[in-house]
This record gives sequence, structure tokens and C-alpha cells, in this order.
Amino acid sequence: MRFVFVALCALTLGGASSASIPPPPPLGGPVVPGELRVLAVGDFGIGLPAERTTGEALSRFERRNPASLLLALGDNDYTAGASFSESWNESFGWLRRAGVGVAGVLGNHDVMFEGGSYELAALNMPRRYYTRRFGDVQLFALDSNETGDAQTRWLRRALASSRASWKIAAFHHPAYTCGGYTGRKDIVRRWTPLFARYHVQLVLSGHDHNYQRFLPRRRVTYVVDGGGGAHLYAIVACPYPYPRRLRAISAHGFLYLIVGSERLDGYAISMGGRVIDHFIVGP
Repeated sequence: MRFVFVALCALTLGGASSASIPPPPPLGGPVVPGELRVLAVGDFGIGLPAERTTGEALSRFERRNPASLLLALGDNDYTAGASFSESWNESFGWLRRAGVGVAGVLGNHDVMFEGGSYELAALNMPRRYYTRRFGDVQLFALDSNETGDAQTRWLRRALASSRASWKIAAFHHPAYTCGGYTGRKDIVRRWTPLFARYHVQLVLSGHDHNYQRFLPRRRVTYVVDGGGGAHLYAIVACPYPYPRRLRAISAHGFLYLIVGSERLDGYAISMGGRVIDHFIVGP
């Protein structure tokens, strides 16, 4: 697997200088009461033995950096159902033993067989799109394979009724990406105005097999992490009028989120366990 180094960087909060922002919580530290820690990975469902390598990398990291949730960002299975259960159990069976829950969304490869229904139980998905509350954090898991009126109406109602301090949206196809793919215009048109209006702080996607992080647009931070194990895609220049891209890394890896009462710290982690990017999101 190929890694491209990027200097560690943190976003400022609310226009404050970087000197006024407390340092990030140390990795490997104890979980603070009320804090949510999340692992997120996309485009990992490549089957054994390579998928097992990804699962082992996440397991090694989680033993030193506790998490309560693994969030699968889509393309959880490239095998059209042929080996999903075996690959999932061998690669991620450790999650239950470690007490780590699971949530997921469906990617374009997932819906090629049985509409992705065969994955729902393993990924603890009640349906194609849903919401789940974790204390002060609410996850909005969406199906970007089809951004029709029914789902968009549901999203508007769910966001409008949320009283969570933190709102995180997750779906497979990014609104903004510049690599093997470009962003989805229907998502920009239909969903990004809702994210801004209802104060979603963080939007996570996969699909492009790399890592990208964009300057917040209308206070919403967009992050792409499709480096779960499939072949990597090169980084290309972003078109106007995309938000400015702050980090772009063609590398395999995953995300680690620490959501506290006052801030969210996000880390991009290489498969070797090295931090290759850090960002801060305010409430």
C-alpha cells in the first residue's frame, strides 16, 4: 500500500488563532464520559485476504484508541454477495468482542446485488437511510445511490426535528471530490442546503479511493475517505466553485473521530496507525 505524507494541520475554531485552540486530545488516552469515538472507513469490501488486512489494521488501532462505533462509508462489498459474510466476519468479527457497534451506508457496488439488502443486518442498518442518536451526537445515514424526493423530504424532517448538539451526515458518493470521480451535483443541489440550514457540522463520504478534506462551506466540513483497501485513485485539481481543498492524500487508511462537548477532533490514520491529517470542527 502506498502512503503520501502530509503535514499535520488543524482547522481554527470560530476565527480564533491556532495559538488559542487547546491541543488535540492525545491518541491512546482514556475515553471521557459523554464522549463519542468513531472509526470510519469506506471502500473496504474487497474480499479476503486483503479485506482481512484492513480489519486487522483497524483492530490494532482500536486496541490503543478505544471506539464505540465503526461507520462503514459504502462499497462494503465488491463481490456481489459472493463472499460478503465470510469476509465481514473474518475481517471485522473482532468488533463485537471489543464492544464496538456498527453503522453503515450503501455504496454503488453494494446495491448491485439484492439492492444491498443482504448487508443490512451485519451493518446494523434498519433500512437504506436512517438516523441514530448517540448521546449528544446524531448520525444521519443516507443512501446516495438515489437522492429522490422521498429521501430528501425525510432528511429535511429528520434534521428539522433534531435537538442534538452534533449532527454528522454519512453517505457514499461525495458532494465534493476531485480524484477518480467528481462530486455529485444532485447531492449539492438537494442535500447541501439542508446540511447548512440545519447546522450539520460534518459530512463523511467514500467512493473516491483517497483522502480529501475541504474548507468548511457554510460551516459544514466535508471529508472524503475511500481508502479502505481498494486500488487508489490519483488526486486532481478541483473545479470552481468547489470549496477550497485543504488536504488531499492518495493513501489507504481510515478516520478516527473524537466528539466531545466543545469540539470534534478528526484524524486521518494510515493503515500503519500513523496520523496523516488532523482537523477540528466546532459545535
